[in-house]
Amino acid sequence: VGRQELVAFLNFLATYHSARDGQQYIDNIIMEPPTINDENASSAVELELGNTSGGGSASTSLNVDQNNCSTKPESLEEEEEPKGWGFSDPRLRPFVIISITYLLFTVTDGAIRMIVLLHAYNKSFSALQVAFMFTLYELAGVFTNLAAGMMGARWGIRFTLIVGLCLQIFSYGLLFGWKDDWSQRTAIIYVTIAQMFAGIAKDLTKLGGKTVTKLVTPEGKHTRLFQLVSLLTGWKNSLKGVGYFLGSALLEVSYEAALGFMIGLIVIAMPFAIFGLDKNLGTAKKKNSSLKEIFVLDNFNLNVLSLARLFLFASRDFWFEVPLPFYLRSPNCLALGPFFPCSPQDVDQCTSGAVCDATLEYCTNGNEGGGCGGTGLGKVVVGAFLGGYIILYGQVQSWTPQLVTNPLQQTPPNKMTEVFWGIFNCFPTLVGAIVIYTSSTFVDYDMGGMITWLVVIIVTFAIIFAINSSIHSFLVVKYAKSDTVAKSVGFYYMSNAVGRLVGTLGSGFLYTYAGGQVETLGGYAAGNDARLGLAACFVAGTISSLLAAVITIWIKDEDAGLKCGNCCTLVEPKATDAIEGEEGAGASPQETTGNTERSALSA
Repeated sequence: VGRQELVAFLNFLATYHSARDGQQYIDNIIMEPPTINDENASSAVELELGNTSGGGSASTSLNVDQNNCSTKPESLEEEEEPKGWGFSDPRLRPFVIISITYLLFTVTDGAIRMIVLLHAYNKSFSALQVAFMFTLYELAGVFTNLAAGMMGARWGIRFTLIVGLCLQIFSYGLLFGWKDDWSQRTAIIYVTIAQMFAGIAKDLTKLGGKTVTKLVTPEGKHTRLFQLVSLLTGWKNSLKGVGYFLGSALLEVSYEAALGFMIGLIVIAMPFAIFGLDKNLGTAKKKNSSLKEIFVLDNFNLNVLSLARLFLFASRDFWFEVPLPFYLRSPNCLALGPFFPCSPQDVDQCTSGAVCDATLEYCTNGNEGGGCGGTGLGKVVVGAFLGGYIILYGQVQSWTPQLVTNPLQQTPPNKMTEVFWGIFNCFPTLVGAIVIYTSSTFVDYDMGGMITWLVVIIVTFAIIFAINSSIHSFLVVKYAKSDTVAKSVGFYYMSNAVGRLVGTLGSGFLYTYAGGQVETLGGYAAGNDARLGLAACFVAGTISSLLAAVITIWIKDEDAGLKCGNCCTLVEPKATDAIEGEEGAGASPQETTGNTERSALSA
């Protein structure tokens, strides 16, 4: 071993035996490697092996210079508790409590979308009408993220968390009032308003879940922060997938049972937020934030990342939230109309997704606004399909550091890492659009082939998109300032909500109008062409993915370069001395801070 390792080991032994809690100190050593000054290493340790008289035994003299060889950083030496940073550390208690609350809430957030969407589909609402129902849900997120950042900085995460849970209960309560005899216009207005409160609740609760990771992670520990953020966001999305499935499955029991079950989950989560958190957690240390301060765009990297986030999430919502479930539910166009007679007493005469019209006595589209040309799957299967996607997406997020970025030597990630994976995000939807437009599998309605292609496309997208989302979630808390992290995260997730709004509304228009109307051989108007509509949504998603990757290039965080494993360096890191020269060449204090952080990351 070299001198550095020898000094570190000897000092570890000396301090371990005098530590009040040996095991905790071992944790400190593991999590905080000692910093050694190699120039002074020769004077720090002196080993004298003297000749012995008598028995020929050797005597060893050990001197460890505590001034030049410190096993603890100054920040840890100043702390009141010499405890190691781990999941047994009481400083992680807010993370555990908020995570439990946040994850329970997430199940209800996923469920409410499927309950509303599938219930509306059964009532013959079109894709565009359902997209309008989610308009205020997404639009509320735009303003809520701005206000939530200010509220969190002023009143703390506990306040925003409790308000979010209460509003979620209120939103579910309003959905109990959706009457079957209402006109479609009345129902759209009412459900849209009810969904608005759910959107506010989601973003108020999300603020706590995303912010607490930064608050419990020591400054500069980017790898540890990346792992925490990936863990929380991954499990959050996995449980949201569980919510998608539960929402659709409980609809088979009844609409009211689905709503009641989800309210029960929120009631379970409420005590954790009320009794387990400090009211000052997440408040600004220097001064309270104002709404005016939120629009002070002085964090260049965060602003560019926010714009990229807008297009990243639009790339998914252009086809996932509304078009995909509608396509999966829509029946085969070729099996509708007068040439397919049926009897109301024998429902199996019509293909899956179609219904037998008792008056016309032939198979018709139960929801012409939902289009035809899809797979005609049942509600539970559609919920399982979407839920499975989100669970996979969430688990890939959780394991992104361990399975992806660590082996590729891309941890902690920087802007080059996101550009790399952002380009890959374009390919699944591009392939999907080409296959759906041109493949005989979809044109001739080969059910087995259609489902196989959809599974391959969506699973591939889920994996790549999860890696992108995980990197994004890390970068936002990395670029945010610690004492205003709630405000910074709130502004960032405002752009996330804008992207979802653009994607949701755009998908409704594209899915409804891109394919045109389909008329069967017998003259039956079966609705819009769902196949061409979904393909158009995939094209829009591809364009959004490409824009997100291009915008990310503007971020100033490339000094660490980009690797793709041990043997491949795609972008060479900048030399440390060159970076230091740039810092001293008239850089502003803010630029110097950013360069210093990047220099440390590069090292």
